[in-house]
Amino acid sequence: MPLQSPPHPLARHGEGPPMADTPAPQGIESYGYRQELRRSLTFTDLLVYGLVFMVPIAPFGIFGSVFQGSGGMVALAYVLGMVAMAFTALSYAQMSRAFPMAGSVYTYAGRGIGAPVGFLSGWMILLDYVLVPGLLYLIAGVAMNSLVPSVPVWLWVVGFVLLNTAVNYLGIETTAKVNKAVLVGELVVLALFVVVGVAALADGKGRGFDFTPLYDGHTFSWSLVFGAVSIAVLSFLGFDGISTLAEENRDSARAIGRSMVAALLLAGTLFIVQTWVASLLVTDPAALVADGDPDGTAFYDAARTAAGGWLATLTAAATAVAWGFANSLVAQAATSRLLFAMARDRQLPSFLAKVHPRRRVPVNATLLTAGVSLALGLYMSSRDDGITLLSTLVNFGALTTFLVLHVAVVVHYLVRNRSRDYWRHLAAPVLGFAILAYVVVNANIAAQRLGFVWLLVGAVVLTGLVVTGRTPKLSVAGAPTAENATENTTEETP
Repeated sequence: MPLQSPPHPLARHGEGPPMADTPAPQGIESYGYRQELRRSLTFTDLLVYGLVFMVPIAPFGIFGSVFQGSGGMVALAYVLGMVAMAFTALSYAQMSRAFPMAGSVYTYAGRGIGAPVGFLSGWMILLDYVLVPGLLYLIAGVAMNSLVPSVPVWLWVVGFVLLNTAVNYLGIETTAKVNKAVLVGELVVLALFVVVGVAALADGKGRGFDFTPLYDGHTFSWSLVFGAVSIAVLSFLGFDGISTLAEENRDSARAIGRSMVAALLLAGTLFIVQTWVASLLVTDPAALVADGDPDGTAFYDAARTAAGGWLATLTAAATAVAWGFANSLVAQAATSRLLFAMARDRQLPSFLAKVHPRRRVPVNATLLTAGVSLALGLYMSSRDDGITLLSTLVNFGALTTFLVLHVAVVVHYLVRNRSRDYWRHLAAPVLGFAILAYVVVNANIAAQRLGFVWLLVGAVVLTGLVVTGRTPKLSVAGAPTAENATENTTEETP
């Protein structure tokens, strides 16, 4: 339960570790904060981070579920998912320029609308950020166990958690270097699958080339496809994680928004291509739609159809490494930055705002994230529905906070600042809100129920804070001291 602690010393000027080596272009000091995290990330680093977070081969692991949910129109589900996320990326780009600080939707909703709304947004996005590393570790553990049955799932989970925690502890530069190496490996495997798959289709394997992965008149309905989009969107989650690195970006504030849009478009294109090819390699699509993919092997079966067991094994191993190491590595980093931002504003326990004096990473938040991920991974590995349960919660948490993000753009720019840029500050966020709202309505019922229960718990916590005189407050732009840094912000970015 979030605690109201005294103003954290790291929020004051002139205290704590030395300033970063690279001057901060964004000026978070105007909000009463110190520049504590190391500004070392370039546009390329941010782009790679977003791609690794989304995982270019993410559809490998959930292909069967999306295929069943979309009635075989997997490519269409990913096209619509990319469009929906594109509007969200545009809203992220606008808010990251207005408030270039760590915290993602928590920061943008809190300062764009109001601190209590920011608290609830941060509470909901925790469903995504805190749970997703545990989900990734679990999926990777299951995949590795299928390749090496003698090693239990729980042991794989422990190994991945320890490895990623060590890399994140070494600093954001180490994480960035590892990201680039892993991304190259994922792209090589993906390129190999697409080339071999297209060659196999040309050679008469599978069902041959057609447009049914994009549109099938026999099964099409908007509710069906958007229900599948609610699953497919899991592959896109991660581009928003770039926003949590705003205080480690050494370029202009625009680099955050540009890298998010670029990562989304690149990943979305790769998702569409690979699922289209895989769909055509499914030998019995009717059975997959009817029976689903309980073992999560539909994509690997398609790879086996294309080139035999070696390609199936390669794609399964790549999935395990990508989800359990690369993706969970950046997910853990993003989660720790969110916890750091909320703790710095005294909306979570203050010990989570501690920054390592040499590594310049939020060390306690990183370790807590690792602990929660380990506990979740171990517990869910004992449940038959562990992956499904975590997936639905992660998606619901992300999508609901994206809805708030779109509202924040309209309130901050159009209502408060009287913006006349009606496309970026009204039309785009409204369209993004409408698409996501339809996806949420058609989402899994269990996800809706569990998500609203979590929201209700957050509302109770917020009510308790208000009743006890500890209403969430955020620093005002231009506040020179810790004292006026506690005022609730209603002002705009300089």
